[in-house]
Amino acid sequence: MTAAYTFDVFSSLDGYGAAGSDWSGYWGKQGPELLDHRLASYGAEQRMVFGANTYRVFAQMLASSTEESEVRDPWVTRMRSLPATVVSTTLEGPLDWPDATVVSGDAVDVVARLKEESEVPLRSHGSLSMNRALMAAGLVDRVQVTLFPVITGQSGLDRIFQGAADFDLELVENRTLDGDIQELIYRPTLH
Repeated sequence: MTAAYTFDVFSSLDGYGAAGSDWSGYWGKQGPELLDHRLASYGAEQRMVFGANTYRVFAQMLASSTEESEVRDPWVTRMRSLPATVVSTTLEGPLDWPDATVVSGDAVDVVARLKEESEVPLRSHGSLSMNRALMAAGLVDRVQVTLFPVITGQSGLDRIFQGAADFDLELVENRTLDGDIQELIYRPTLH
């Protein structure tokens, strides 16, 4: 039996994973329901999978934060405590992340092997280019999009599906959090 792989991503309505200007990491829209749900989603045993760029961003962001900052939300602290695999041809261990290992090689090969060997589900938060490649290879079982009620047409950064293959999506779960944040979970199939 292969481990399920979830590509978990935050998005603006216009498909950006982040924004510049004066937007915060949650576009300033996070509330207690979202934060509690995120913590519950990361509560079960699972293995995180990151590309090198996302790992660097997380490690730098966490290193420069304090215990009181919104960066250290309980779900982020929980995510950091989970075992992690960082797929990279440029990084070398040890990493500034508890229980993380660097695996060199092509992400498709690495994740295919992880799916066969892992006894727990796999999850990736961010790592956009890596996850687009994994989706094209048919290795992503679920795409979990947390859709924030903002349009960042002028300041949007990191188009989530820019250059991705075409996919049909089957909605398997959805919920509204804090009144206007949508979580949509899809099963992707190459079109």
